[in-house]
Amino acid sequence: MNTKKLLMKICAAILVVAAAAMPIGISRVAALTESGALSTQARAAILLDYNTGTVIYESNELNRQPIASMVKIMTLLLAFEEADAGRLDYDSEIAVSENASSMGGSQAFLDAGSNYKVTELLQSIVVASANDSCVAIAEHISGSVESFVEKMNARAAELGMENTKFVNCTGLPAEGQYCCARDVATMARELFSHEKFFEYSGVWMYDFAHPSGRTTRLTNTNKLIRAYEGCDGGKTGFTNEAMSCLAATAKRGDTRLVSVVVGAADSKKRNAEICKLFNYGFANYETKEVVKAGDKLEAPVFVDGGKTDCVDGVYAKSYFVFDKKPAASEYKISISIDSVKAPVCTGDVIGKAIITRGEETVGEVEIVSAADVEKKGYIDIVDEFISKW
Repeated sequence: MNTKKLLMKICAAILVVAAAAMPIGISRVAALTESGALSTQARAAILLDYNTGTVIYESNELNRQPIASMVKIMTLLLAFEEADAGRLDYDSEIAVSENASSMGGSQAFLDAGSNYKVTELLQSIVVASANDSCVAIAEHISGSVESFVEKMNARAAELGMENTKFVNCTGLPAEGQYCCARDVATMARELFSHEKFFEYSGVWMYDFAHPSGRTTRLTNTNKLIRAYEGCDGGKTGFTNEAMSCLAATAKRGDTRLVSVVVGAADSKKRNAEICKLFNYGFANYETKEVVKAGDKLEAPVFVDGGKTDCVDGVYAKSYFVFDKKPAASEYKISISIDSVKAPVCTGDVIGKAIITRGEETVGEVEIVSAADVEKKGYIDIVDEFISKW
C-alpha cells in the first residue's frame, strides 16, 4: 500500500469516529469517498449516513441556489416540532384562508373558508407537495406566512444552515430565496427523525376528501418509494429556475442514508442520480447500532438503602457507528456503574457504557434507572430486621 492510500484510510477511520460522536447536524469534514469513485451530473449533490451525519460524498454542496419545493422540508419540520411541543394537534381543524386557497403550482385545491384537519393538510404536503396546504399550516401556526418564514430562518440558523435564506414556505420562485445541498441534507435529517413523517411519506396515492364532498386524487411525487428498495420518504422539487431536485432517504438493515440532488436536468435523471448515490452508499458502507436506547443491562444494579435492593439499568440513547465495509475490528461495550444510593428516580443516571474499538474509546452512553426506588424508612428497617430474626 502506498503512502497516499494509507493516509486516506487513516483519515477515513478518524472521520467515522468523529461523526459517530455527533448527535445532530452534519459532520463538517471531508467526504469519505475517494476522489473519482462518484460523480454527479446535477448542479450539486450530497450523500450521508442518517444516524451519524457522516458525509460519504458531496459535490458543490455549499453552492447557494434555488431548491424549489424542498423548501417545504423546513415547513414540515416546524409543523412536526410544534406538534411535539403540544402546540399543534393533528386532529384539530384549520380554517383555510383565501390567500392559502389561491396558491398556484402543486396543490390539494383547498376550499377557502372550509375547515381541514391538520393531519390531512400535512399528508397532502408530504405526498403531493401541496402549496395551499403549506400556506394554511403556516398561517395557523404563526398568524401569517411572513411570521412563519421568520421562524423558518430562525430554525435554519439553529441548525447551522449558513447558506440558506427562506422567503416563503412553499419554494415557489421568489427573489432572494436560496439554499445549498448540505443545508437541505441538514434539515431533511431533522425531518426524518420524526416518525409521523413516515406515516405519510409511504402513501402512494389517495383521494383527498373536501368538506364539500368532492375529492382530489393525490399521487406521491417521490416515485422512488416504489422504484428503489428501502426508500421510504423524501421531498421532491421542480421549478424552471431550480430544475429537478430531490432529498430522499432509504433504509436497509440498520443503515439509513440521506441523499440530496439539486438541479438535475429532469425527474428521470434526478431519480437516477439519487439511486446511484444510494447504491454506492449501501454497497460500500454500513451503520451498526452498537447500543440500543431502552435496552436493559444483563444484571440489575444494586441500590444502597432502597426499599428494593436492585433496579434495572437501561441505555439512555442509541449509539451508532458508521464504517466502510468490511469493518476492520469489532466494537466492545464496557459497563461502569456508579455507587447508587436511594432514593432513585426513573431516568436518573446510574452509570455509563463505554464503547471501544481496539484500544480506542469512541463514545459513551449514559445508563439510567428504569424505575423509582424509595429510600428505606424506620419501619422498613424494623420489618426487615424482624423478617430475618
